[in-house]
Amino acid sequence: MSWWRVLNSLRCSVIVLCSMVLAACLSSPERHATPADISLALNFPSEELPAPEAEQPDTTAPLPVITEQPQQYQELWQYIAANLRFDITPNARLQKRVQWYLSQPNYLLSVNERAAPYLYHIVKKVEQRKLPMELALLPFVESDFRPTARSSQGAVGVWQLVDATAYHFGLQSNDWYDGRQDVLAATDAALDYLHYLRQRFNGNWLHALAAYNSGEGRVKAAIKYNLKNKRSSHFWHLKLPKETADYVPKLLALSYLLQHPETGLQRPSLPNEAQTTVLDVGQAFNFGILAALLDIDKQQLHQLNPGYLRHQSPADGPFKVLLPMVQQQLFATDFYRRQFSTHYQVKLNDTLYGIARRHNTSVAQLKQLNNKTRDLIRVGETLLIHRAHAKDDLTVDYEISPYLQQQRPAKVATYEKHHVIQDGDSLWALSRQYQVPMKDLLDWNQLTTQSLLSPGDTLILHLPVEAPITPQPNVGTGSGKDYLDELKTLVKPKSDP
Repeated sequence: MSWWRVLNSLRCSVIVLCSMVLAACLSSPERHATPADISLALNFPSEELPAPEAEQPDTTAPLPVITEQPQQYQELWQYIAANLRFDITPNARLQKRVQWYLSQPNYLLSVNERAAPYLYHIVKKVEQRKLPMELALLPFVESDFRPTARSSQGAVGVWQLVDATAYHFGLQSNDWYDGRQDVLAATDAALDYLHYLRQRFNGNWLHALAAYNSGEGRVKAAIKYNLKNKRSSHFWHLKLPKETADYVPKLLALSYLLQHPETGLQRPSLPNEAQTTVLDVGQAFNFGILAALLDIDKQQLHQLNPGYLRHQSPADGPFKVLLPMVQQQLFATDFYRRQFSTHYQVKLNDTLYGIARRHNTSVAQLKQLNNKTRDLIRVGETLLIHRAHAKDDLTVDYEISPYLQQQRPAKVATYEKHHVIQDGDSLWALSRQYQVPMKDLLDWNQLTTQSLLSPGDTLILHLPVEAPITPQPNVGTGSGKDYLDELKTLVKPKSDP
């Protein structure tokens, strides 16, 4: 027999033996092939492999699954800083903006006072759309968060929207209401616009932000020029107007400083929760009546809602108003319970979830409205359910059109005040100190925003003569229709707010 036949015979024997061992393993559930068995079948010495250890039953408890819990932030500004994501490339233009912020250490503290009622809502809107948190900082860069700011190009509001853009993204504008000055409505429009620009620039946020400032066509032309001349199309290499060239670095510098508080820029203190509540009144309303019914300050209500240009909302809406109270406070008011709730008596087999679902509300809101901390309800118990229904007329019938009446505001008596400039005075600080518009201060003294003030110079101001205080009738007495009639008489406006 030739050597290859012997080899082939041995190979077949090994294969048959392995098959027998494996078949035995498969047929016997109580016996498993071990490394020694396989070694023996292949005619290898078993001592070369370690002896198998006896299998022990697993009596240990399963390891706990470790999940990373999201960090909780008590401060809103800390939360914003933790969620900033843009890559920041150091360069001279960026460093210049960083130095500007550091030279104004109280800048963010001052602007934060204007932003406080709105910022939490803006952050939530940015998050809901899964947009970069940096966009929540744009109102600071655009307007120093001034709801009534107006540029020389006609851009208005904290987001500095021009008429055409505002109209295209659904904001109303008429003699009664300007959506660009309505901070939260303008936020929705601005975020829609930014999302559109991001798509137009293939996801490049720096290009989108530059286009938000100077226009889509101008940025596209700059990109096209660079590509044609074989240059980089990165934002930092584009030839853009100076305002736009500084605009994006200003946002990135603020983002960088918020992420690095050790640089010296002070973060403001603001709770990471809503400070105000949005209420859809559902009908035309007068600011004086609404403020009286909710027991809040009318002037504060006007300041929170600068989109409304008159003492009343437009007859055809919008009717949403931002209130200087948290949701729980709103739910506790008699006005809310009368105008926006109805009673429901709990029946057998009712649950809070089922009741909330049937009445198009949430369990959380249902519990808040009824001051409940648990989900327990009793048969026969009466619950308040959110449902808007107009029971009162919240407007005032004027003798003449309120628009015509407000076009002829009564002249206010003024006196001339001379202010001698001291070290540290600035036009902005003086306008706040005397509560006069910056524009008036400049006009009275034939100055511009770039004018320098020197100690010893004299500024002229025209300040209103304080009217004597007259006692107001008590509007807290009476109820129902009599109370509303009395309110309507008291809140008839004589001039714009």
